[in-house]
Amino acid sequence: MKTFSNYNRKEQFNQLVQEDWDVLVVGGGITGSGIALDAASRGMKTAAVEMQDYASGTSSRSTKLVHGGLRYLKQFEVKMVAEVGKEREIVYENGPHVTTPEYMMLPFHEGGNFGPFSTSLGLRVYDYLAGVKKKERRTMLNAKETIDREPLVKKEGLKGAGIYVEYKTDDARLTLEVMKKAVEHGAASLNYAKVKDFLYNNTGKIIGAVVEDTVSGETYKVNAKRVVNAGGPWVDELREIDGSKKGKTLQLTKGVHLVFDQSVFPLQQAVYFDTPDGRMIFAIPRNGKTYVGTTDTPYDEEIAHPTMTTADRDYIIDAIHLMFPSVKVTIDDVESSWAGVRPLIHEDGKDPSEISRKDEIFVSDSGLISMAGGKLTGYRKMAETAVNLVRDQLAEEYGVLYSDSETKHMPISGGEVKGSEGFKEFKEERVRIGESIGMTSETATALVELYGKNVDTVFQFFKDDKAEASAALIDRVVFAQLKMGLEYEAVYKPVDFFVRRTAALFFNIAYVHEHKQAVIDYMAEELNWTEAQKIEYTEELNKLLTEAVEPVKV
Repeated sequence: MKTFSNYNRKEQFNQLVQEDWDVLVVGGGITGSGIALDAASRGMKTAAVEMQDYASGTSSRSTKLVHGGLRYLKQFEVKMVAEVGKEREIVYENGPHVTTPEYMMLPFHEGGNFGPFSTSLGLRVYDYLAGVKKKERRTMLNAKETIDREPLVKKEGLKGAGIYVEYKTDDARLTLEVMKKAVEHGAASLNYAKVKDFLYNNTGKIIGAVVEDTVSGETYKVNAKRVVNAGGPWVDELREIDGSKKGKTLQLTKGVHLVFDQSVFPLQQAVYFDTPDGRMIFAIPRNGKTYVGTTDTPYDEEIAHPTMTTADRDYIIDAIHLMFPSVKVTIDDVESSWAGVRPLIHEDGKDPSEISRKDEIFVSDSGLISMAGGKLTGYRKMAETAVNLVRDQLAEEYGVLYSDSETKHMPISGGEVKGSEGFKEFKEERVRIGESIGMTSETATALVELYGKNVDTVFQFFKDDKAEASAALIDRVVFAQLKMGLEYEAVYKPVDFFVRRTAALFFNIAYVHEHKQAVIDYMAEELNWTEAQKIEYTEELNKLLTEAVEPVKV
């Protein structure tokens, strides 16, 4: 595994300036990471810059499912369901440590949006289009079987349920593992690096970008034969800088998720259910917690910092009470939450919940290539399409030939475990190793599932740095993960570690409160923060901790 850190930011920015890149990717979410990997693995000289942290936008704030788009059958998006459904399996096999099958229940009640016939038919068509493996195809349950499987589901008017397979993921870590693999293939990649402007030649064609190091404030001119705008919700802002925001534009929607402890919401089975206004919501058990969302409402506020409102929170809690009447959760039971913005391609006259998640490429007169829309599940295919366009343009203009995409059967970082079957044996073996060096079985298992093959490096830090962890007054497991984050996962701020490298702020908020000060003190010394930086980064983390449980009043 190649070192990927922020210890030498100045040198990395200098490298950006000194090289003449084949492609500069703007955006470090799942789309930009996928494009960087596809391009770098074909041999293109690839640079990628992200103005915040990797996956800090939409790609860490989704429902955390690599799903096949069952809901889009209602919109007759047959082609998208077929393509994205097949991509689920590829994403799973290339990174089985960050993606796992999750059986989903779709209950239907008297007077609801779904019935036995439509559900059965829809799931059958879905299985066919998505190429679902025989053992994972849909099954239908009657009312008694449904309650036996998930006793919390509303019994009144219950007619039965369909069971089908989705894939649960850690969206931020999936994004990070893809970018790490791009770096292993030679890509240069920097977070906290913001594109402020584009560079053009005397004919008005784009030849690079002006990039600001948002930590130091210095700016750098980066030259590239092609620039790909993979800015997610910021795609249109970058098109505005280019003067090419015309025709189709983005429509942003906000999704919100609430997290509860299993002691107050003991969900056994993931459930996908409809609400009286027709919106669909997921309730998913995860590591002793249950998270529920999402709301899908239009959004036109600050893109970088969407927050849960009282209306969002109350809507989800009311939906829980309707589908799970015996669950008496209140606002005081919300342990954490997150809000995310989805960049959809505007469609006149359509409600946000009805707009397709299809992706499109826009090419401006200057040559800026913008990738808009899309779904987490389809990131690899989206990247292949974008890089094919770059490849064809480079061949035509420079006579340089690059191969077809190689990512279909390419494990992402940490996924080098011989697929899902190989991961089972790998996990058993590594858990035994974790236990042999002093970890509990539970801790070792969690680390293997988080890091995959790269857990070996975490184990090494745990063994070798006992004295350093003790001196820094940091728990040894936390310290091993922090060292991993600093040296191999480009961690620069506390929020990078607690939100996107470990997901602790979402699913184990007590862990953040317990360890934050020791982690901040160590990072400040390691990364040579000024006192002002330490205060700023501490306040940033504290603000997120507050917002996770206290909604904005609307």
